[in-house]
Amino acid sequence: MTPADLAELLRAVTLTVVRDRGLDDALVPETVVVERPRHADHGDYATNIALRIGKNLGVSPRDLAGWLADAFAATDGIAKAEVAGPGFVNVWLAAAAQNSIVAGVLDSAAEYGRGNEFAGRRINLEFVSANPTGPIHLGGTRWAAVGDALGRVLAARGGAVTREYYFNDHGTQIDRFARSLEAAAKGEPTPEDGYAGAYIGEIAEKVVAQVPDVLDQPEAQRLETFRAVGVDLMFDHIKTSLHEFGTDFDVFTHENTMFTSGLVDECIAALKANGNLYENDGAWWLRSTTFGDDKDRVVIKSDGNAAYIAGDIAYYKDKRNRGFDLCIYMLGADHHGYVTRLKAAAASLGDDPATVEVLIGQMVNLVRDGKPVRMSKRAGTVITLDDLVDAVGVDAARYALIRSSVDVNIDIDLDLLRKRSNDNPVYYVQYAHARLSALSRNAADLGLTASLEHLDLLEDPAEGELIRTIGDFDEVVAIAAELREPHRVCRYLESLAGAYHRFYARCRILPQGDEPAADIHAARLALCAATRQVLANGLDLVGVGAPERM
Repeated sequence: MTPADLAELLRAVTLTVVRDRGLDDALVPETVVVERPRHADHGDYATNIALRIGKNLGVSPRDLAGWLADAFAATDGIAKAEVAGPGFVNVWLAAAAQNSIVAGVLDSAAEYGRGNEFAGRRINLEFVSANPTGPIHLGGTRWAAVGDALGRVLAARGGAVTREYYFNDHGTQIDRFARSLEAAAKGEPTPEDGYAGAYIGEIAEKVVAQVPDVLDQPEAQRLETFRAVGVDLMFDHIKTSLHEFGTDFDVFTHENTMFTSGLVDECIAALKANGNLYENDGAWWLRSTTFGDDKDRVVIKSDGNAAYIAGDIAYYKDKRNRGFDLCIYMLGADHHGYVTRLKAAAASLGDDPATVEVLIGQMVNLVRDGKPVRMSKRAGTVITLDDLVDAVGVDAARYALIRSSVDVNIDIDLDLLRKRSNDNPVYYVQYAHARLSALSRNAADLGLTASLEHLDLLEDPAEGELIRTIGDFDEVVAIAAELREPHRVCRYLESLAGAYHRFYARCRILPQGDEPAADIHAARLALCAATRQVLANGLDLVGVGAPERM
């Protein structure tokens, strides 16, 4: 019985108790909260349902808790229930109900942790979207890891997820990039507002190799060649780096197509027609304050050129035209204003602003030998995805970037991530999987197999803790999807690895020496197999390998 199963059971029993007492069953919530107590002697699970509804029902929460505890204890699958404090109810599961978790995991295998809450929803997940003017920097690398993990989590709960990269090939940054390449090809200093770093020289050499007469072309044609060929080369590098990092995209959308397709003009016409675009001082303004923004936004400047938000509005419309009912944007720490801006854009077009979600990621700092790492030889001014992977490897880099909430700045200790010790979170989790894999091989060498027939023998507290931790996985993934917080999966995996390591230290899994194999060994092997499966499922959700040997 998983926590979700228990919550449903407790709600059903609560409804019966309330009705039998002649009380209003409409006050029983749809979801009964079930939590793991901090101390094992306080039960396997606890619920606050009596505290939540007692006063509204017109009874003392503690009295209600007493009625519920009696009813819970008389229910199949529950061994004991007790009142605690002002109205909590602590619950102990019957052995059969608890151990059914093991059987459920082994039966579901790779499907364990999957659900259907997002079934039927088409989700556009846009992340990274770095300008093709340089390698992916550290902030973009965080989004590459977190965005991919979020896509996996949402898909695991039934969502039809499209991962999308918005390719900015329209604007002054691209012009500066082209001029920087031209200067490098000529052996001249980087323009004052240009891009520096060894990669600029490398790409310039490749442009010249592809178009040998580029420097002899007229200025306008020469800059266009450096722009077109250079952007393609830079983006090829970006895509290769992301792929090697385990992050791939389903769709690459070019910003310029929003203009060349006429969609920007179409949106502007629609906004003028519905009155959400007005003219002032020769410019056209979006009435974004009407929809919660802190100020109205210029869409068409007084010189007739489109402001950046014009492309944003068209891009949102493009996503909706393609049938997406949820558009998630994952943006950097300097894009806080986009939260209300994009929601206002949706509302101004007549859409529900809830179709837009904007996640803002905070900064990442690298530390080595206790000191900040600030420079990249290749990029010149920033740490890149390639730098991080070269330093610690893909798995360690991804895990370190995913395991913290995007709402907080994080420090990544390069020395720690290289360590093969339990101080290194990714090693701690992966080692648990590798240890379980070795255990499975050793059992096979002894001719032993896992068995579900004697799970009732799993009575040690460490066994119970491990089983209940396994049972938490489905709910953890569901909450991670609901809150768009894949870091919860990482933190759960660390808890599961800890529960397994404690179980391993306390409970003998395989017979030793001349000791004959017993039913308890087969039962513990089943528990180990379930633990290994959940670790593998969780690591897959964050795009990190589950090694069988370390």
